[in-house]
Amino acid sequence: MIRLVTMRGRVQGVGFRAFVEFQATGLDLEGWVRNRRDGSVEALFSGPADAVEAMIALCRQGPSAAHVAALADEEAHPDQLRLRRAGERFSGLPTV
Repeated sequence: MIRLVTMRGRVQGVGFRAFVEFQATGLDLEGWVRNRRDGSVEALFSGPADAVEAMIALCRQGPSAAHVAALADEEAHPDQLRLRRAGERFSGLPTV
């Protein structure tokens, strides 16, 4: 299962990307996370459906300083995994 997830609200400047990277690594997911200039955080998760769904649930909550006002998720294409840094299973990417 591969899902593209976008979180909106107080999700930048609160450790959200580090939270996502830590949790996704713990769930043995592949993918990436990045800030967007519009103030949202975007992440791609790839792995077993139960692990991806658990990660999406964690994103709805976020780290303690965050407030997720909205979360959207959609199917993603495997080609989007190419955005990861070479040799990494899960990458924190630059802001777009």
